[in-house]
Amino acid sequence: MNEPLFMGVDGGGSTLRVAIVDATLSTLSSLRAESVNPSIVGRGLSRERILGGMLEALRLAGLRPERIAAVGIGIAGASNSHSADWLRKTVKRALPDSYPALSSDLEIALVGALARRHGVLLLAGTGSAAYGIKPDGERLQVGGWGYLLGDEGGSFWIGTQLLRHVARAEDAGGEQCLPELGRACLDLLELSRARELVAWVYRSKPGPAVRIASLAPFVLDQAASGDTLAIDIMRRAAQHLVDLAETTQRRLKYSKAEIAFAGGLLDKDNWLSAEVARRLGLLERPVAKYAPVTGAALLAKLEWSAQHKP
Repeated sequence: MNEPLFMGVDGGGSTLRVAIVDATLSTLSSLRAESVNPSIVGRGLSRERILGGMLEALRLAGLRPERIAAVGIGIAGASNSHSADWLRKTVKRALPDSYPALSSDLEIALVGALARRHGVLLLAGTGSAAYGIKPDGERLQVGGWGYLLGDEGGSFWIGTQLLRHVARAEDAGGEQCLPELGRACLDLLELSRARELVAWVYRSKPGPAVRIASLAPFVLDQAASGDTLAIDIMRRAAQHLVDLAETTQRRLKYSKAEIAFAGGLLDKDNWLSAEVARRLGLLERPVAKYAPVTGAALLAKLEWSAQHKP
């Protein structure tokens, strides 16, 4: 009898990742593709990209759909809490006989980071959110409202703070009043004047959210180099993120929860991740055991195994 295999589908804020693993979580195939967030690209294109990624992962592994025992899926903008039917129909088109473990991008990141289904996840990527699950199954999300309503401390918020500083300085006194960080930003973007930012921001592709969020690594680098404005932006970002984690612990009454970090801003050593860890009283930056896409596959394995106990 063939051993069970599991697929994970991780649709984060800006990237789709799909992986197939065996029972030991060893990867048989994996791929990365464009964003599938339906709030950004629409449900039709999102569905087609997810299906394309799932089928390509099968092809890369040389597997037929029936070999996949279960599939775990978490998509930013399409949590199982409000999009379960859509998620189920989407995965069933590619894997009609596989058990669907419907989740959210936050839950699969938590399961991957801690290799279990309880704890608190703090995520800072394009957006920001915290997500906690207690051992008894009680769960809570704080933040994750999207870049128009919140997501403070995420890459879009950081990029927006930088551009707003540039705009306000220009309005207050013209080009000569731009801070050093603002001039460096214009040089990075190969723009000669601050007013050219308007056209840069509102180009149709890849869209303002992705474009503005792409400035966050630049601000991080400038903070590490000692730029005072960049440091101020990053300090405020750190406090927003700390507030998300602490609010989640308080509301869940789960003060002893292990905290995991996820997202492009926190999953590596940098000025921000170090500052957030320090403010949370952690001795070092938490390092995830597995990536979110593997967390999705592990979630599928956990749910499938619970359904197939001897």
